[in-house]
Amino acid sequence: MRIEIEREADGRWLAEVPDLPGVMVYGQDRASAIANVKALALRVLADRIEHGEEVPALREVFAVPA
Repeated sequence: MRIEIEREADGRWLAEVPDLPGVMVYGQDRASAIANVKALALRVLADRIEHGEEVPALREVFAVPA
């Protein structure tokens, strides 16, 4: 799952996983935004699996741009 990350004008970091709609979080710094979005993505995937819903095919668990 690809993680997209950008810095907002107010200094917060925004991270999202485009393959999982709604998986988007803010963090005070880049590292915390990435950690938070990974945790949320895993929770969403687990919830989908528990409820018998489809999950996207994964080639990598997480790909974070440098």
